[in-house]
Amino acid sequence: MKTPMIGLFGCVAAALAVLALGAYAQQAPNANREPGPQISVDGYTYTQLQLFQRNVGAADDQSTQFPAHKIIGNIYYVGTTSLASFLVVTPQGNILIDSTYERNVAVIQKSVEQLGFKFSDIKILLGSHAHADHMEGDALVKQLTGAQVMAMAEDVPALEAMKPEGKPHPIDRVLHDRDEVKLGGMTLVAHLTPGHTRGCTTWTMKIRDSGKTYNVVIIGSMGVNPGVKLVNNSDVPNLAEEFTRGFKVMRSLPCDVPLGSHPGMYRMQEKYAKLKQGDPNPFIDPAGYKIEMDIDEAMFHAVLDQQQKASGGGAGL
Repeated sequence: MKTPMIGLFGCVAAALAVLALGAYAQQAPNANREPGPQISVDGYTYTQLQLFQRNVGAADDQSTQFPAHKIIGNIYYVGTTSLASFLVVTPQGNILIDSTYERNVAVIQKSVEQLGFKFSDIKILLGSHAHADHMEGDALVKQLTGAQVMAMAEDVPALEAMKPEGKPHPIDRVLHDRDEVKLGGMTLVAHLTPGHTRGCTTWTMKIRDSGKTYNVVIIGSMGVNPGVKLVNNSDVPNLAEEFTRGFKVMRSLPCDVPLGSHPGMYRMQEKYAKLKQGDPNPFIDPAGYKIEMDIDEAMFHAVLDQQQKASGGGAGL
């Protein structure tokens, strides 16, 4: 079996990143560095820790600007190497999805402006889930743009506790499962896909490009971070059931263009390298979406099985 292409330096750097990022890992303030269970999907073998490292990258990856680029139609990438941020452009103003860390807001602004858009034209700010590496910058983006900040109801308590430099977290509209956000002819649908956080949100929209309509899915996250307790979790006793509901929703979504809160979820760097005028758009990848769901769900069941056996509970979901 092949293993993910993570070099020795990358492994060391990413392992250090696990320590630095432990504070935000889902319900796991003391995320460990154990490899965790191993799975094989589509000819590749992954440990739980390797999937986590694939997503968060090394420490520098989280704040290093990745070249801003058009993905398809009117949706653009304006994030860092390992933390995604997406700009949806409309005639009535723009929508930003994921502000990432507060320190990255200037990086996102630079990317937006390099694409020829005004940062001040952001009218709506959305998020994927209530972890600092995805939504900590919300207050600063609102301060700079006046954007309306919207978030899933189940994530509101965690967001309200997120106060960089004491700033209260703004929430102008509380969203619920399948709520629609509309601006300038665009309709984005918020799907509650719980597990990674209580209100983890997967966004869908239809994008027109070259006379065709494509279903875009921005994966909130379905990963089980190292250290997360799926069994005997005192904070979220039914966490495994929440993940299961999330996977059911994810499997039901039609997807032509898979994106995600971490670029590793949709192999952004590999696809970006293939972007050439006249070539097929590499971001159109329905098979890639199914593979990512297979990876995440297989790892979820592997972690659950390991924890159930350790607790003496036997097989479960």
